[in-house]
Formats: sequence, structure tokens, C-alpha cells
Amino acid sequence: MGADAGVMRVTLNDGTDALVTVRNVPRTDAQLTLIQPVASALAGWRSSAVIEIVLLVCGGLVLALFAGAFWYLTPFGKTRDSDSLTRELTQALPGCGVWRWNLARGHVEWSPPMYALLGLEPSSEIVSYGMLAERLHREDDLRAELDRLMREGIDLFDQCFRLRHADGHWATIRLRGHITRDTATGEPYLTGMAVLADPNAVPGAADANARLRDAVETISEAFVLWDNHNKLVMCNTKYQQFHGLADDIVQPGSSYDEVIASASEPIVSKRYAVAGRNDRQSRTYEAQLEDGRWLRINERRTRDGGYVSVGTDITDLKQSQTKNAESEQQLRASVAELRLSRRELEHQKQQLVDLAEKYALEKNRAEAANRAKSEFLANISHELRTPLNAIIGFSEVMQQSLFGPLGHEKYGEYARDIYSSGAYLLEVINDILDMSKIEAGRMTLDLGNVDVAEIVQDSMKVVSQAAAERDIALERHGPERFPIQADRRYLKQVFLNLLSNAVKFSRDGGRVDVKLTRSNGQLRIAIKDTGIGIAEAHITKLGTPFEQVENQFSKSHQGSGLGLAISRALVELHGGTLEIKSREGYGTTVTCSLPIRTPRPADVEEPLAQSA
Repeated sequence: MGADAGVMRVTLNDGTDALVTVRNVPRTDAQLTLIQPVASALAGWRSSAVIEIVLLVCGGLVLALFAGAFWYLTPFGKTRDSDSLTRELTQALPGCGVWRWNLARGHVEWSPPMYALLGLEPSSEIVSYGMLAERLHREDDLRAELDRLMREGIDLFDQCFRLRHADGHWATIRLRGHITRDTATGEPYLTGMAVLADPNAVPGAADANARLRDAVETISEAFVLWDNHNKLVMCNTKYQQFHGLADDIVQPGSSYDEVIASASEPIVSKRYAVAGRNDRQSRTYEAQLEDGRWLRINERRTRDGGYVSVGTDITDLKQSQTKNAESEQQLRASVAELRLSRRELEHQKQQLVDLAEKYALEKNRAEAANRAKSEFLANISHELRTPLNAIIGFSEVMQQSLFGPLGHEKYGEYARDIYSSGAYLLEVINDILDMSKIEAGRMTLDLGNVDVAEIVQDSMKVVSQAAAERDIALERHGPERFPIQADRRYLKQVFLNLLSNAVKFSRDGGRVDVKLTRSNGQLRIAIKDTGIGIAEAHITKLGTPFEQVENQFSKSHQGSGLGLAISRALVELHGGTLEIKSREGYGTTVTCSLPIRTPRPADVEEPLAQSA
């Protein structure tokens, strides 16, 4: 309550604790100062409440009478001017400085003790606001606080602020008083008393300082703050460790020269200024130490003329930048290579376009030639079949001597040769016609319900005489019936071609096995012989029109080279595949795989037997 009333507690010359307050007498230039010992002031309070109320009322009456008398005697009070009043206050309160501040004109009157608080010689001259501002700390804006109080209609002033002492340090002053207005001029005045206060007396200063030190200590950078006299204000452990400083060296107030003389600063091998970050108030530079570490040091001037320095270890950043630079260089090289490769690819692309155009042209020519060939073969085959049928028919008549004996037995032999040669030639012509149809895409299937086992058996009967003449055994393995949907004529042609080749290229006394199985929805007919076999390098040629594998055994056997090609094409027309496996000197296995198309139920007489 005393603080709100503008009352301060001071110690008098005789050591007595007293309560002091200053009041302006309204409509006069006079001031009223009341001094009351603490013991006597609190004696009434310690008594009963009734006595306290009586003293309070009496004191109020006395103060009112004294103020009225003083106001009444104002014309005569000028004989006791402010100088005499100031002298009395100085004698009574030697540790307190009296302020009288004309807020309109900026003039400040100080009592001699106020000068003593700042280590200055007393002066009778009025202190201007400019002189006051020169000593006032930049962070303490008294004028703004006074303007706020007057704006809000508050007349009580109680503020702690810092003034520069004569020896250079900051003296914390506490000023308490009232704001009044002169009755004649209306100008506002601040009248009060100032005492030297503990720096931590600033509200929250101790906590703020502790928080500041904790914050500075926890940062990962080296931090140091110097005042405008190059005195150490504070630093953190990181700075102390970086420079190898002992605890007694980094005490607040230590000079810059003392600290640097005791520091074991790492040797800087390179120093680079950071562009765009340097001016009169601040600068930033990067330093590379002898041990390879990098630091970024930021230095900035403070408002009071000191400076703060923060050093950050940027070794990882520099290493990353180096890696990035190397990566960028590699990337640029890769981009250059890619550009070169792109030009090469564009050149190759153009070449491919040219080749594609040439290929398309040649393909069209080849297709046209192939069509012409197919048409020619078809036409010539038809032209050959007509006289050939007559030759075969007449030779057969001659063999049978239908119109009487030929005379000499040689004629019969010649007739048989004519018949066999004509039959072979007709077979070749038929193969050529079939191949022409296949290549022209005119070959169509006449699907029906067929028994594959029956077709295989019939084909084996056709080649059985040739096999018997050379003592070659023919064996079939698998179910007795195997009904599917297929083209009977073309399927029989496939099996005849495969069985004829197997018998033709088997050694005398050899063996040909035919095995029918079912696997994964496929009908598999494997024809295996014990013949001469085929070299692996020649297998890929088989199945190509007019291709035959030449060896000393095959030279004695005639053939157009179309049998396997036609067989493969017919199997593929059925949606199947033809696979050839062979081992030279041991024999060949040709496997025909056909999709199982379920026959129409009306045509199935009995269930399909399981494969062996």
C-alpha cells in the first residue's frame, strides 16, 4: 500500500529507518515533504484497531490543516524558495536524489545527492532531456512510460531504469513520485525521489537473467557478448571450451585483451567473407581451421556499442557442400554424356527410320515375290497334275496288262518305274500346293469329331510295309480311343509325314514308338525313333520349307523338304505345337501337342480312356 501511495523507506543520517513522501501543493510551486520514523509510524498499527482509526483520522486532520495553512501563506512562502527546501531534504535524506522534471520543456532539476549517485560533481545548472538521454540506457524509455501514464490519467510514477555512472558502469535507479500540472501554466511536472537500486530490483530481472543464461548455455553455438568498453558480459561453455578458457578468466567484467591472451584459439588457415552479410553493424565470415573444421562466425554490434559473436560449427555443412559440388560436377558430366548419347541416338534413330523404310519396301517386294511364287507354284502344279495323272493312270494300266501282254518283261519293269516316279512326283506337287495354300493363308480346317488313336493306327498301317522290309518295329502306347475335334485329313497327313520320316531315317532293325498322353488340357503324340539323330545346331532349320539336314545317311533318301514344314503349319492351324528333340547318333523324338476340344456329346459312344 505504501508503494501505491508514493511512500519510500530510507535510512537517515543517524541510522533511523523512516518513511518519506513528497507532495506538490496545488496551484503553487511549493512542495510538502513528510518524514516519519518507521517505529512510531507502526506503533499505532500494533495497538488496537480503535487507536489506529483515531490516529489515522487525527493525522488526516493535521495534514489537511497544514496544507490549508501552507496554501494560505503561499504569497509569503516565496521567502522559503525551492533551494532552501532542497537543502533541507538533502540534509535529511543524503542517499536520495530529488527530481523535479518539467515534462513539457524537458528540464530536469537534480538535488546534489542525485549527482552523487552517478559519481558526478553537483551542478546548479538545469539538466536538459538531451543530457539525460545520453546517460539513459537505450532499452529504458522513460519518456514513453510517462506519456502512457499521462494518457491513461495515472499520476503515480514508479520505475527502475539504468543511467551511465561516471566510471562507465550502469547504475540502476529507482524513481518514485507524482505527476502534477502547474496551476499557472498547466505544464506537467514529475516530482519524486530516486535511490540506487539493486539491478535485480527490476521486476522479473533475476528470472529473466536466469532464463537468458540458460538459453545461451543450451545453444550449440559458441556465444560471447562484450560491452562497449570491451568488457565481457557473458559467454557460454561452448565458447569457453572452444578457446580453452579457465572459469576464472571468463568472469563478467574481464577485458577482451585478458580473455584473448589466455585463449588457445585454433589456428585459422582460411577466412572467407560471406557475401551480402557485411556492413558497419555486423559481419559474417567463414573460417577453416588447421584441424579441418569449418566455422561460421556472426558478429553484430549492440545498441550500446558492444558486440555479440556467435560461432557455428559448419563442418558437416561444408562436407555436404563439397559432396554436392562433386555430385553436381558428375551430374554435369553425365548430362554432357547424355547429350552426346542423345545426338548419337537421334542419328541412329534416323538410320533406323531409313532402314525401316528400306525394310518395308523390301518386305513389300518380298511379299509380292512370295505371292507371285505361290501363284506360280499353284498354277504350275495344276498344269503338271493333269498330264501326271494320265501318266500314272496309263502306267498302272500297263502294269496290269488290261489290254493284253506287253510283250517283253522289261516293259512291265519300266511301267512300274513310271508309276512309282509319277506317284512320287504327284506327292511332291501336292506338298507344294499345300505349302502354297498355307503361305497364302487359304488353308482352312474342316473340324469334326475324330479319334486320334484310330488315325494314328491307320497311319502306322500305311508305313508298316516299309518298316517291315527293314525289320523296324512299330509300337503304339496309350488309350485305344482318344476322341477330339480336328480335321481328319490334315491330322492324318501330319502323322503320315512324321511316321514316314521316323521309318525313313531309322537304322535297319531299329524301333519306332508312338505314345499318346494327356497333360494340362493338351493331347500329346510323341513319335520316337532310334535313327541317326540330328545335330543340335541343325534342329532350328527343321520345319522350314525346303530345308533338309544333310548327312551321309540322308543323301540316299529322297524328299522335298516340305514334310516337317507342312506338319508344323497344320498342327499350328489346330492351335497346337510341334517340338523336335534329337541326339545325334541316338535318334529323334517329335512331339505333337494339340488342344483337347471336347467332341459333341451325340457323337461320343463311350468315355475316354485314361492315358497310359
